[in-house]
Amino acid sequence: MKPVVSATSAWACTILSAFGVIILSVIAHLFNTNHESFVGSVNDPEDGAAVAHTVYLAALVYLIFFAFCGFQVYLTRRKQSIALR
Repeated sequence: MKPVVSATSAWACTILSAFGVIILSVIAHLFNTNHESFVGSVNDPEDGAAVAHTVYLAALVYLIFFAFCGFQVYLTRRKQSIALR
């Protein structure tokens, strides 16, 4: 298989996706536990669990990006090691 994106783009996507998964998972957990700073105001959502579900789905999308971009990094490394032989 050949890589679809360049090595730089694959690394950038992998790193950003990892941060996205971590940050969104923490935010979803805080909504799920009805943390006061997220659901304690008049303007904040009342159903923290529903918001958490949506944010978890966004984290899942970032996890899929992470897997795809990580695989692109692997393919780029493999292509470079084959070229060196």
